[in-house]
Amino acid sequence: MLIDGSPSWSSIGRAWQQQHPHENHQPHGLSTRKPQTPFRSVVAYAPAGVSAFGLSTVSGLFADRSHMGLPRFDFSVCSDSAGRVNTDVGMCLQVRHGLEAMANADLVIVLPSEHRPLSVSLALRRALTDAFHRGALIAAYCSGSFLLAETALLDGLRVTTNRSLSALLAFRHPSVTVEADALYVDQGQVVTGAGAAAGIDMCLHLLRREHGVAVSNAVAREWMITPRRESGLTQYVPNSSEIEARSLADDEDARLAELLLWARNHLSQPLTVTELAKQALMSARTFARRFQAVTGTTPYAWLTDQRLDLAEELLATTTLSIREIAGRVGFRSNGVLRTQFVKRHGISPTDYRHRQRRANGPKPGL
Repeated sequence: MLIDGSPSWSSIGRAWQQQHPHENHQPHGLSTRKPQTPFRSVVAYAPAGVSAFGLSTVSGLFADRSHMGLPRFDFSVCSDSAGRVNTDVGMCLQVRHGLEAMANADLVIVLPSEHRPLSVSLALRRALTDAFHRGALIAAYCSGSFLLAETALLDGLRVTTNRSLSALLAFRHPSVTVEADALYVDQGQVVTGAGAAAGIDMCLHLLRREHGVAVSNAVAREWMITPRRESGLTQYVPNSSEIEARSLADDEDARLAELLLWARNHLSQPLTVTELAKQALMSARTFARRFQAVTGTTPYAWLTDQRLDLAEELLATTTLSIREIAGRVGFRSNGVLRTQFVKRHGISPTDYRHRQRRANGPKPGL
């Protein structure tokens, strides 16, 4: 389940139960955190052999951009103890904080490591577990997901990790459901990401979920990266036959890319699959196949996501009425907007606007 924006955790739990009616328990990843303001304090845990790329990723994405009118994050790095930590590229990192830094963190990110074997100390296990039960968000990606699994906080949850570690993770932790192809998996209080660059996708998702699409898009623009890749997209590992097929699909993909841009600029229109296929100069069958392959989702689901993203931005940055926003983003009525918004966030558009207004204040209607 994807949960974007700054949600109520009790609402997330209810939404999870509605989508999983046959489950007789609630995943512990959804059970303990109380409603609160979006995270501000971010602590990255750097294990021995920490990925230098991973460290630069999280430190850059959660940098202080208050001069741009964006949220100010209190970012710090910790390790098992303060002192020197070697990175995967041979550089030595001087870490100022030990595990005690997690005690007041809103978000804890377990960074990947090249160190083997992948194991956690009793002190780290206790620090992460205490942070979780205090209500902190816990995130990890690549081999960091493996480290987090060692704490048992992932038991009963869906997770992802580096493809090369997926089979081992599933074997070592049979109570964890490993989704080897996902870019990231959001289970509420616990979020995991795949290998290397997927950590960027995971962090942008957290920004979008907690602080809104306007904030995540602004950070993505500064980094000159794609603001959003869906978690359903696969970790792509082509073989020779796929590479050959890829060359045959280039023209179709170019037309599809133009179509996606066109659709984003025409969300207020009642777009249908037939019209989209015609706009892309494809048959309906070819269009459906290529759309699924490129985006990892269906045209209807993609359009709904785009409309909700735009609705989030308009709610956070304008004083337009809910009815006006529904019309601008292409929903038939404000009731439809509310229904779709609650499905994604667990809160109404009005409640979402109030949270964003308290944090940033609205701008005049466009």
